[in-house]
Amino acid sequence: MKLLSAAKLLPALKLFPAMRLLPTAKLRPTVKRAYTGLRGRLVITFTLIAVAASSLVAGIGYELVKRNVINRAEQVAVGDVRDILEGTRVPLGTLWPGDSPPTNEEIGALQKSLRPQGGRVVVRYEEYLYPDGDFSVRDVPSDLGARATRRLVSKRQVIHGAMWLIIGTPVWRIEPIHTAQPTGMSVFVFVPLADEERLLIGLRQPLAAAGAIMLVIALALGLVSAQRVLLPVRRLGSAARALGAGHLDTRLPVHGQDELAELTATFNDTAAALEKSVSELRALEAMSRRFVADVSHELRTPLTAMTAVTDMLSEEAERLPDEPAAAVRLVLREIERLRTLVEQLIEASRFDSGTARLNVDTVHIVDVIWDCLEVRGWSDQVRVNVPQGLTFSLDPRRFDVIVANLVGNALRHGEPPVIVTARSTPDGLEVKVRDHGKGIPEKDLPHVFNRFYKAGARGDGSGLGLSIARANAQLHGGTISVRPERPGSLFTVWLPPS
Repeated sequence: MKLLSAAKLLPALKLFPAMRLLPTAKLRPTVKRAYTGLRGRLVITFTLIAVAASSLVAGIGYELVKRNVINRAEQVAVGDVRDILEGTRVPLGTLWPGDSPPTNEEIGALQKSLRPQGGRVVVRYEEYLYPDGDFSVRDVPSDLGARATRRLVSKRQVIHGAMWLIIGTPVWRIEPIHTAQPTGMSVFVFVPLADEERLLIGLRQPLAAAGAIMLVIALALGLVSAQRVLLPVRRLGSAARALGAGHLDTRLPVHGQDELAELTATFNDTAAALEKSVSELRALEAMSRRFVADVSHELRTPLTAMTAVTDMLSEEAERLPDEPAAAVRLVLREIERLRTLVEQLIEASRFDSGTARLNVDTVHIVDVIWDCLEVRGWSDQVRVNVPQGLTFSLDPRRFDVIVANLVGNALRHGEPPVIVTARSTPDGLEVKVRDHGKGIPEKDLPHVFNRFYKAGARGDGSGLGLSIARANAQLHGGTISVRPERPGSLFTVWLPPS
């Protein structure tokens, strides 16, 4: 009797994947604030692309190799089963004259002939089952067992912790008239895939090494690319800082025609336009300062003559009728305001031109303060709390201007008592002037030292006194500050030791 497998009755076998790829760990990079810069983002982007590309290449390569290896093993095993069954002579099915039913020894011989190296063969003949070692029909998947009664089928299955290829096929009998008849026998061949698994496991290590090498190359390319990209950006940052520091002639060389070159060219154009605008503004500012200084000096000569006449007018005003006397006093008061304004403008122009200088001398502070008050007729309006014997090195004339502006401001815009205190500190000299009036509005405090600024409707001053007082303090290397009190305001002058 000649036996055939169902392979000759069916088209080519369908091929199935043999093993699942090991799961690839998900990349969850924790990007800290230190890596949120452009360089860090570039390096991270290159790394992620490299990891994705290497994983994809390794996965595709592994899958292709795995399919080829498993399919080759499957084709060889199926071919062996088919060839062995074609050459087997066992009386099965309807017995011919002279045939006897197959014995257990013949079934065992069939199992032995079909058994691959390290494999197992389970035979099912009608209602009889023939296991092989610890393998039986129970190890055959139910779907494969049902389909194996009609045609040759195969499936990969994990059995006893190992991967096996199960080939199931019905056995057909060729009649003398060369027609195939079913015999009622199904053969299940268990082919071990341990060798193929070891081959694939050995393939993972070189693939992982290739991925690591690719990752290192990507990191190196990321660092080099980030360096090349960030170098023009760093130069732009340095140039912008230099421009902000006042170096308006800062320019950068333009290389290439890419976006960074266009950005550099735009920066140069912006810097040139800024330099031109600032130069024009500086020229206009210098012209305005020179104009103010020239006008102030031109006004000084007629004002000197007018001031000389004011003494006589002041004496005559006492003998004039009330209305003419009031007009004369008004003229005298406005002439004094104009004289003060011109002197302050000339003083401000000296600071603007950088010609203001200190003439330092060691003085008694209490004497300088009292001299300042007596010259201006404020001795009976101001209370002075200064220790006797307090000496300090400063410019007496400029210190007189500071005290006069602060006390005059307190007398004009505040209310008595006006108190002047001074003391020596480890850091220098501290002078305080306080009035007890309504105080300076909170919104005006940041601006009281600005030129021509008048807090609210605080009188008829020029708005230059406090600005000049601060400029004189700064010329000494000191400061003036103001803070509200309840009631009044407190100005504090600090001068460092010379």
